[in-house]
Amino acid sequence: MSTTSRDSLVLGRVVGDVVDPLSPTVALRVSYNGRHLINGSDLRASAVGARPRVEIGGTDFRQSYTLVTVDPDAPNLSNPTLREYLHWLVTNIPGITEIEYGREVICYESPRPPAGIHRVVFVLFQQMARGSVDQPPLLRHNFCTRNFAVEHGLGAPVAAAFFTCQPEGGTGGRRHVLRQPRTSPAS
Repeated sequence: MSTTSRDSLVLGRVVGDVVDPLSPTVALRVSYNGRHLINGSDLRASAVGARPRVEIGGTDFRQSYTLVTVDPDAPNLSNPTLREYLHWLVTNIPGITEIEYGREVICYESPRPPAGIHRVVFVLFQQMARGSVDQPPLLRHNFCTRNFAVEHGLGAPVAAAFFTCQPEGGTGGRRHVLRQPRTSPAS
């Protein structure tokens, strides 16, 4: 992963809000409808409705990975009381392959923010052994990526990526007030 990509994780507050500083060692490629995800990309809810294509660029097919996908801004950025909302959990993903060969522990749920801009974060961990992460969490809301990694002996993330998502009619979280044009007083 390039320094620019790592810096975008810091600027997007993925590092800090979801994960600790990381040194990516594996390529993680995420794409929706053929569009490759670039960190910080803004995607509408309609563009992320279907499960993305995820490719792992490990060096050993025998190595297994776990992918966690969360929204740290649920239900809204100013009051994220459901932080982190778990959108997807896939385990036992072989290195040098696509995620479809892994085990979907929590099925993909499309991000549908009710308002404002939300970050959707993909975090990839290297498993110590296949089958070491098979128990689904009890709830999707208030998931904690850091705690999950500790509980399952995953260590530090080996890759991460994120995009921002907002409702179809969203305007970047800002409200635009339309005013009637002023008319000059009649003489």
